[in-house]
Amino acid sequence: MKSESNLLMMIIIAVFCLIKTLQAQDTLDNYLWLEEVEGEDALKWVETQNKITEEALTGFPGFDDIYERTLNILNSKDRLADPVIRGDYLYNFWQDENNERGVWRRTTLAEYRKDDTKWETVLDVDELCRNENEKWVFKGVSWLYPDYNKCMVNLSRGGGDAVVIREFDLVSKTFVQGGFELKESKGMVSWIDDNTLIVSTDFGEGSLTTSGYPRVVKLWKRNQPLSEAKTIFEGAENDVSVWGYVINTPERNYVLISRGITFYTSYNYILEDNQLIKIEIPDDAEFNGFFKNQMLIQLKTDWNIAKKTYKQGALITIDYQKFLSGDRNFTIIAEPEEKSSIHSLASTKNLLLVNMLDNVQSELFSYYFENERWKKSKVETEEFGSIIIGSTDENSDLYFFYYESFISPSALYYVSENKEPEQIKSLPDFFDSKNLIVEQFFTKSSDDTEIPYFLVRACDMEYNGQNPTLLYGYGGFEISMRPSYSAVLGSAWLEKGGVYAIANIRGGGEFGPQWHQSALKENRQKAFDDFIAVAEDLIQRKITNPAHLGIMGGSNGGLLMGVMFTQKPELFNAVVCNVPLLDMKRYNRLLAGASWMAEYGNPDLPEEWAYIARYSPYHNVYAEKKYPKVFFYTSTKDDRVHPGHARKMAAKMIDQKHEIFYFENMEGGHAAATTNKQKAYSNALIYSYLWSMLKEIE
Repeated sequence: MKSESNLLMMIIIAVFCLIKTLQAQDTLDNYLWLEEVEGEDALKWVETQNKITEEALTGFPGFDDIYERTLNILNSKDRLADPVIRGDYLYNFWQDENNERGVWRRTTLAEYRKDDTKWETVLDVDELCRNENEKWVFKGVSWLYPDYNKCMVNLSRGGGDAVVIREFDLVSKTFVQGGFELKESKGMVSWIDDNTLIVSTDFGEGSLTTSGYPRVVKLWKRNQPLSEAKTIFEGAENDVSVWGYVINTPERNYVLISRGITFYTSYNYILEDNQLIKIEIPDDAEFNGFFKNQMLIQLKTDWNIAKKTYKQGALITIDYQKFLSGDRNFTIIAEPEEKSSIHSLASTKNLLLVNMLDNVQSELFSYYFENERWKKSKVETEEFGSIIIGSTDENSDLYFFYYESFISPSALYYVSENKEPEQIKSLPDFFDSKNLIVEQFFTKSSDDTEIPYFLVRACDMEYNGQNPTLLYGYGGFEISMRPSYSAVLGSAWLEKGGVYAIANIRGGGEFGPQWHQSALKENRQKAFDDFIAVAEDLIQRKITNPAHLGIMGGSNGGLLMGVMFTQKPELFNAVVCNVPLLDMKRYNRLLAGASWMAEYGNPDLPEEWAYIARYSPYHNVYAEKKYPKVFFYTSTKDDRVHPGHARKMAAKMIDQKHEIFYFENMEGGHAAATTNKQKAYSNALIYSYLWSMLKEIE
């Protein structure tokens, strides 16, 4: 008994010591000062590192050519002007050499179909910046339905997620004096009627979640002080976020509340007769709104209800009034198979559009609802490409969609009432793709799971292991990596002889919810192993070798990059680590980080930090190991993923005597760039770095 008591005491002491060690790690972090975003010392450090990187990379022989060509592409008048259908107009936001911050403009459908479209300026953002002495970034609008004669304009300082929201008159094309206006926050509004908004914003102390998002929703009347707006819902401080919004349909408008419990679970409520009614569906189901008074729900796990099982990934529907009355007999619209998934949904007046992925290739279906039945038809396109649903019109059956592939420029298709799709616009060939081929390969990960990836290469490429190759990955948040046309990648990399690969690793959404969920939390290493497997397959096929293999990823993909060069530094000779998460001990305390604990786990819990610690890049970089010369790229104005991640990792590696490149754009938000010049400059830095590291060694 005494030995058992001693053993128990030893275990208690060991656990206590572990907790104390974990709590003390923050005080042992010598780089916490770099988390002070606008701190004087931190910005001096950034300035120094930027200068070192710029002096090295702008001197690369190809830098000027990449910069000028990229800027010409970004400013080209031949780019697609993406149309947004609202009432009698098509709206578009446009940036070029004459409109650095951009111009919001509109035209008619008939005029848009012309080769030389004439546009009417609605809001000149450059002029607004000059008048108000602010570096505004246009972040979209919230429309007043159904007349679209007013909207709420979202403006960000420097490109961050936090926005100032102002009422705008689309008839006079001016901001409404004394109209609705909200101070800067990570908030949103939605119109209930001309004189009422449903508002989710920072209402003052205690009104935000630990993730920095609203937890309070109010109804705000015109000419009423915001402080007197009526509270209709309050979430908890440890919720991810709470949003109030309106769904407009020809049949009726729906006022809803979404309370995000975690990043992947939520409670949904609808306002009926001034009463909030909870929509009783699985917490992890995705509530997709309404179509023809049908409730649309996409399942993330199997759902057993009314003596029937609806499978994970399925899109199901039910009449809203019947649901409120207790009916739970759903109709299945789409039920993906093992290698397919639902990518996105949209609707017109009479058509529900479902964009599917089948083995990471797009298929577009339209569903027509008549006599309580769904009729399905398919839109035919080429293989190895992606379909993106564009703008739709809720008052007719007009809609746009895009088709593109790695080597086929984006084409815009217009679909009118009951007619076949018509291609009405297309990008020119911004780079020479005649000698390029796209292939899809499969390789096995460490647990024998088959991992797909796409490869873009020259038809006459030699399999000698000497080809400069760039491998891209993400692997998180159920986001799918699909084929896409990038004029910048094509001109700066592919056309110059580079090979490009994109890995469809677990954690993404390529094969539905299960593909994502299999790499959550304690299983995160599976996503990393998948990426390693693809890299090794590229080497095994003699497409490249470690001296010529570079990798790139941003945000969650930046975390992936950090793990790759700390776990497998011998596999890569270049790493582009964009706006990354890297300090996984403190990520949940920085900006929106707390909202991602459903993805990664909670590092404040010893049992969860135990598995996070095994891959956290910031905690697994060592002076005695040899690493590739990493390029860290971030933004001071990124208010989603804290720039401290990249700063601290770079500073630590510099102090460990590792060579790195670091560049921090002073604005740009999570996109890390705002103007076309900034985008061209950052791309020139990145591709100059890649070529300098991966070009053939003489």
